[in-house]
Amino acid sequence: MAAWPIFSNSMEARYFASLVPLVNCFRLVVNGLSLAADKGLVKSVTREGSPQELLRGPLYYVLILILCAIVYWRESPTGVISLAMMCGGDGIADIIGRRFGSQKLPYNHKKSWAGSISMFVCGFLISIGMLCYFSSLGYFQLDWTMTLQRVALVSLVATVVESLPITEVLDDNISVPLSSMLMAFWSFGY
Repeated sequence: MAAWPIFSNSMEARYFASLVPLVNCFRLVVNGLSLAADKGLVKSVTREGSPQELLRGPLYYVLILILCAIVYWRESPTGVISLAMMCGGDGIADIIGRRFGSQKLPYNHKKSWAGSISMFVCGFLISIGMLCYFSSLGYFQLDWTMTLQRVALVSLVATVVESLPITEVLDDNISVPLSSMLMAFWSFGY
């Protein structure tokens, strides 16, 4: 997403930018179906070391990247916030939660207060940073007082959704960006 501004203003630019996650999508599928064996890939993006794991969270992650690039591109805060919450907020929550997450949430013992707090704070800060970046380049103009409130609301909703004990039903690489998209679209209107 940070590299999107280097692309041209043509309509095709969003599709060209989607090629990198698309190539990664194919790599995940090929290795997840065991049509090829890239042990380094499996080790680097899975938690349990199983190639089939590539067809869940990591695959959903690149599919959301492709979706946001094609649908929202640089024209909407919705895509920027959704990716910031998924990549930054949820990514940091996992790291901080594993390292400092001894106090678990009362309704989900697989999640911690440290992870959830870091998701909210980092998701909020990364979203604001990326919105400032895109806004300074003229892709959209924002009322910053309202933007801070709206992003805080989106961050709160995404954090609550990520903390719910629903991972057996819905992977957080789907639930976090989709809840962020819905709230950001509702908040910003585009």
